[in-house]
Amino acid sequence: MFLFIGANTWAWKILSGNLSSAKVLDSFYIADPYMVIQTFATGFIVSADVLIGALIVLLFYSIVGGRAFCSWVCPMNIVTDTANWLRKKLKMYEEDVKVPVKRSMRYWILGLGIVLSAIFGVAAFELVSPISMLHRGIIFGIGMGWAAVLTVFFFDLFVLQNGFCGHICPLGAFYSLINRFSLFKVNHIKDNCTACNKCFVACPEKQVLIGIINKKDSQIYGSECTNCGRCIDVCEDNSLKFSIIKYKKLKIK
Repeated sequence: MFLFIGANTWAWKILSGNLSSAKVLDSFYIADPYMVIQTFATGFIVSADVLIGALIVLLFYSIVGGRAFCSWVCPMNIVTDTANWLRKKLKMYEEDVKVPVKRSMRYWILGLGIVLSAIFGVAAFELVSPISMLHRGIIFGIGMGWAAVLTVFFFDLFVLQNGFCGHICPLGAFYSLINRFSLFKVNHIKDNCTACNKCFVACPEKQVLIGIINKKDSQIYGSECTNCGRCIDVCEDNSLKFSIIKYKKLKIK
């Protein structure tokens, strides 16, 4: 984020543009693959520079873990983490509110964004994305984008914890699909684990820890893991750490 601000404020040439498309060292582009897919759906032709930039990003996150974008890059973390912190201060727990919003909804929104892009001839999610609004707002000035950002904040605060990132955001769904092929996972040393469940409390995608909590899995294989490392930070048993993926052995019957 600081590099983007530097490009706009002090004319740095390190990283200029935004999260949808940016130029690196004034020589080559990187681009959001989901934005490029939406653009293809509209019928517009994407330049070779942007297409290569999308492939670079796709390859990078395929290696380090797709949803690392969500935990380490996405500016919406500032908003959702603040909402979650305030929920804890106000003692607003999950059981207080029951909302019929499944995590699979974000995959439906992912597909809907592509369909609407094809119908209306414009990258649909880019028009309403609070992520893009916040990122551009931090760099160039927030304008009316504050309304979308506040909507996410109040949704996460009063309606559903981790609601936007965990249930709504199509970018999270997209990077979850990429995450299936990533090389880096959280490794679980079962012998050290005391089943204290502190990792479960800290994790924003708790369902990926079920195998760990039950001491069945030696790694977190769930594609929706954000590789945020919160579980590692809170583990006092030193039973969790980042490592290269260990592929499960295929059983042939």
